[in-house]
Amino acid sequence: MPRSDAATVEAYLAGLPAERRDVIASVRDAINLHLPPGYEERMNWGMISWEVPLSRYPETYNRQPLSFVALAAQKNHYALYLMCVYADSPVEAELRQAYANAGKRLDMGKSCLRFKRLEDLLLPEVVRIVAATPVETHIARHEAGRMRH
Repeated sequence: MPRSDAATVEAYLAGLPAERRDVIASVRDAINLHLPPGYEERMNWGMISWEVPLSRYPETYNRQPLSFVALAAQKNHYALYLMCVYADSPVEAELRQAYANAGKRLDMGKSCLRFKRLEDLLLPEVVRIVAATPVETHIARHEAGRMRH
């Protein structure tokens, strides 16, 4: 799928073919169920995005809300961007170990988990990581990363 121009999450989902909509909706529902308070869900960057609103943290380099998690149906796969993994090496190591323990293949970039089927995504570990990252922790990790660069 090319980048979406949908203005709302509902419009984004409605624009997906049924099978892809089901996968995205399942992941979205799981994230929303475990999302700590303070994050907002919206469309940004052409995908579903969970962010720290500018009213809570306005000091971003690009004047956009601080991204936490994003989800998209790409042309040949699904992509789940976990900035909380990118910002914290121990969390990344935990995710990699969970995939190894489950015997699942991990297809991951710096923050992007790519998967072709819902069964390829280790959703319980993803939502555990999401639930364990309150807004304050995400902001602190972001600021620590900015100070290193």
